[in-house]
Amino acid sequence: MQYGICNLSIVPLRIEPADASELVSQVLYGDVFKILEQRKNWSKIRLAFDKYEGWIDTKQLIEITEDQYNQLHKETPKLSIDLVEFIEDNTQQLHPILLGSSLNGLDLLNHKHDGSIVEGKKAKENIVKSAFLYLNAPYLWGGKTPFGIDCSGFTQMVYKLNGYKLLRDASQQATQGEPLSFIEESEPGDLAFFDNNEGIITHVGIIMSDNYIIHANGKVRIDRLDHSGIYNVDRKIHTHKLRVIKKVI
Repeated sequence: MQYGICNLSIVPLRIEPADASELVSQVLYGDVFKILEQRKNWSKIRLAFDKYEGWIDTKQLIEITEDQYNQLHKETPKLSIDLVEFIEDNTQQLHPILLGSSLNGLDLLNHKHDGSIVEGKKAKENIVKSAFLYLNAPYLWGGKTPFGIDCSGFTQMVYKLNGYKLLRDASQQATQGEPLSFIEESEPGDLAFFDNNEGIITHVGIIMSDNYIIHANGKVRIDRLDHSGIYNVDRKIHTHKLRVIKKVI
């Protein structure tokens, strides 16, 4: 088994080993992973954080040892809390990194960073505050950054900044936590899940106070939440059908 670390700001994780293949997620600076398969120009990886798999361009990774992987994986994540920051390499070149990037591998990569860092578990009331860091970020299928993010990438990154692990997809996240019977039982920071006409969970958002929800739909936005689902305040229609509310924290 081989192992790697991401030394670039954002690397696309694709469903097939081709540049034109669907983007399923993104690998952020400092993320570590197992390399499951290698072809001429592509590597299939499994991310340590959420076990998500996909293909990345082999030119966009640095190989590390198993011991280095295990050490970084077991450490408490140190994350960049700045919207955009820079790291400096050993040739004094600057490289941009984004909100939520892992800084545990700085020494390994011989990089320097003097921006703001967050680590450890935070109180539940901090979840909504962190969600506002992504407000108005455009929707991007597979995205995980303030410059493009999808609904489950949004919830995963917000929880990650507060020291909690969510799986990658909305349907996977819906398997976590304790289900609640009514909206009235929920607290700010709980997750609301929504399904399609086939009963498949396709959307997730973060519950706020006073029956509001923040979620990624076109952009990260705030809408009303009721027993039917999400009511889009701009379009004056319900856009998502409520399936279940989960308390993860």
